[in-house]
Amino acid sequence: QVQLVESGGGLVQAGGSLRLSCTASGGTFSPYAVDWYRQAPGKEREFVASISWSGSNEVYADSVKGRFTISTDNPKNTVYLHMNSLKPEDTAVYLCAASTRNYVTIDYWGRGTQVTVSA
Repeated sequence: QVQLVESGGGLVQAGGSLRLSCTASGGTFSPYAVDWYRQAPGKEREFVASISWSGSNEVYADSVKGRFTISTDNPKNTVYLHMNSLKPEDTAVYLCAASTRNYVTIDYWGRGTQVTVSA
C-alpha cells in the first residue's frame, strides 16, 4: 500500500519561499502523475500543480503560475513544490496526491503540511 507523506511546511513572511516535499513509500511507486492541492480554512480544496512522473508535463493553477514550480526526483520517490513570492492568500494545508491508474483518477492522498504566510 502506497503512502504519501508531505513535509516542508511552516511559517514564512510574505515574499518568502518554501520547498514542500511529497515522498512515497510502501511499495513500487510509478504513478502517471502527482498533484499538489491546498485547502484553506472554510474553503474548498483547490488544485495547485501537477507533474507527470516522467517530468515531461507540468500544469499550474493560474493563482500560482510564475511563482511555484513542481519537480520530481524519481529515484527518491519524491515530488517537490518550490514556492516563491509567497502571499498571505497562499496560507493553507498543502496535500499531495498520486494517480496510478491513469492521469485523472487520484488513488492516494497524503495528510498534508501546513503553510502559513504572514503579512
